[in-house]
Amino acid sequence: METQILDVTVIEPKLKHPTIFKRFDELTGGEELIIHNDHDPKPLYYQLLAERGQIFNWEYLMSGPEVWRVLIGKKNPDNQEETIGEIVAKDYRKAMVFKKLGIDFCCGGKKTLTEACVKKGLAVEEVKLALQSADSGEYVNAHNFQDWALDFLSDYVVNVHHKYVRDNIPFIGELATKVARVHGDKRPELIGVANVFATVAQELSMHMIKEERILFPYIRDMVTARELGTAVMPAPFGGVMNPIQMMEMEHEGAGEELEEIRQMTNSYTLPEDACTSYRILFQKLQEFKNDLHTHVHLENNILFPKSVQLEQQLKDNSQL
Repeated sequence: METQILDVTVIEPKLKHPTIFKRFDELTGGEELIIHNDHDPKPLYYQLLAERGQIFNWEYLMSGPEVWRVLIGKKNPDNQEETIGEIVAKDYRKAMVFKKLGIDFCCGGKKTLTEACVKKGLAVEEVKLALQSADSGEYVNAHNFQDWALDFLSDYVVNVHHKYVRDNIPFIGELATKVARVHGDKRPELIGVANVFATVAQELSMHMIKEERILFPYIRDMVTARELGTAVMPAPFGGVMNPIQMMEMEHEGAGEELEEIRQMTNSYTLPEDACTSYRILFQKLQEFKNDLHTHVHLENNILFPKSVQLEQQLKDNSQL
């Protein structure tokens, strides 16, 4: 059956989401729908997640700035493949497999294993074997984040990953500036590294403040309301999916900037005459990128989807 295309731009605003939901509900397992829009339809993703659950795939075919096209597929109930994010959320050892294969498990965590393999040109069965081999490995500092309460998980993100970012930004920034000043005439890419990292540092600093002052307190309030059976005051931002959408966009931006640094440094490859500062800088940049992967994974693939579902539960129980 030919994939349907729904041009949302010609639909009256108040009827857009109801129309999309109606068309989605009419799909059978394995069928797909393409929506054409003039802005990022990410709020629709969270509404679908909250009201229909994990029964769909979501893939951007075009991402602006003027046109967005998203392929929405209804999963076959007899063959529902897990997403990359779901696989890693259940067993973080699998993250190392995806990392070695160059498969993004944080910002790209919404793709299924098959979709991710096709995009990277990898054989699905070979990747599955690699994932199975990870099952025999031992957990090292591994936690079952999937079972953690959302308020505890948000506290963990702040106390571990936000703290790591704040502790390391000044040191890496100063080191990048120093190395660029000393070696930038012969290796101009180091000037670019220093500039891009300065941008990342500024953006992440503001990003963490927004999470800690706006989003995470609301998540904690929702958890308390569920536990006590009390009501939650409506959020000034209109619903949890709104700040989540912004946070995910900022995650993607930071990830792209750190990937740019990786490319500029040829995957942190050092020249033979690299000084100690040069070596430490590349080591810390790689460490920073790895920590951000874990940080974003915990939020995008566990904390955020569960928060959307919790908010919907509270609405269903008339607590919101």
